[in-house]
Amino acid sequence: MIRLTRWTLAASVFLTILCCTDLLFAQGRKDLERIRNQMVDEEIVAAGVKDERVIAAMRRTLRHEFVPRKHYEHAYLDMALPIGHSQTISPPFVVAYMTEALEPDPKDKVLEIGTGSGYQAAVLSPLVADVYTIEIVPALGRKAARVLKRLGYDNVHPRIGDGYQGWPEHAPFDKIIVTCSPESVPEALVQQLIEGGRMIIPVGERYRQSIYLMKKVDGKLVSEALLPTLFVPMTGRAEQRRETKPDPTNPTLYNGGFEEVFDDSPKLVGWHYQRQLHVISDEEAPLGENYVTLRNKEPGRGAHALQGFGLDGRKVHRLRVSLHVKGEEIRPGQDMRQLPMVIVSFYDENRAEVSHRRIGPWRGTFPWRKEAEQFKVPPKTREALLRFGLLGAVGEVSFDEIEVKAVKD
Repeated sequence: MIRLTRWTLAASVFLTILCCTDLLFAQGRKDLERIRNQMVDEEIVAAGVKDERVIAAMRRTLRHEFVPRKHYEHAYLDMALPIGHSQTISPPFVVAYMTEALEPDPKDKVLEIGTGSGYQAAVLSPLVADVYTIEIVPALGRKAARVLKRLGYDNVHPRIGDGYQGWPEHAPFDKIIVTCSPESVPEALVQQLIEGGRMIIPVGERYRQSIYLMKKVDGKLVSEALLPTLFVPMTGRAEQRRETKPDPTNPTLYNGGFEEVFDDSPKLVGWHYQRQLHVISDEEAPLGENYVTLRNKEPGRGAHALQGFGLDGRKVHRLRVSLHVKGEEIRPGQDMRQLPMVIVSFYDENRAEVSHRRIGPWRGTFPWRKEAEQFKVPPKTREALLRFGLLGAVGEVSFDEIEVKAVKD
């Protein structure tokens, strides 16, 4: 399972829920199949996943079986959902993306680090020979094992333990998929990967990581950065071992001026779930050399980006958010609630949403202007997420120099 917090969902899906979408969980096999196929078409295929075997596996995997019953209505939205013990089931797009990057072969023996709900293992099951999956939280590991057995995933072999130590009794592995974010690749996993094997792993700081494809060549890993992403460690112990940690009393955004791109690609460093986002470099930028423009022609389609940051509501009582924005022929999407805005969501220690605030919405055509708002921070807040974009609207919106800052009492 991908260790994304509850708030690491595609921003379009957030708006879908916020705007009272009609994609509610429906009873009946045909309804489930319909909304599952709609999820695959709109959030996986449209986002760039091309492997037909992976797409077929996503269509067949009954995601609602892996979520708590109270979250059934959101089972087929591309979002993370809480499954207990401060963990979440993975968003389907990220599962599909990482599975495709793994290039699963029917003969493969795959090691998965971080079983969680069992959803990722279930998707892999029909694509490979065997999946060995490890979960460090005993209650989650036991529950996932029961669900996988009940659903007939006989080639998935779960165990409870420290995934960073791998599973030496069954090594070597043809492929390894790591769904929690260490600062560097655990050496045990390097040793247990076959020569020529592939490993998919998110690496980086607490709120700023990238998914890497690692290939083992002459006993060493050769890495290729694939996609900016937002993961959290598998346990508190892994978090404590980090050398670089955020300061929740001094909230900040990374690359809020959009000057840094990801390895010379059109992707921004530090921002996640980038959809229909374009980095523009010209003298029109209010500050620096770059700004971003989001364009959309299809009502309801996502055009957005998001970033998480540490925020302790016991120490920070007010948060100031500022930005530069301009618009070009902005019109509502599927309804009047789908308009561009900046949304800040506050989350507690269990990564459940406490509340959210917004700047905007905007519509029509207007030149660059600076906007700023101050928000009260709920005392229960331990982290936050900022989203921006068209969020279902049609037209073009541009942003520059988005900043968050604690307001001193």
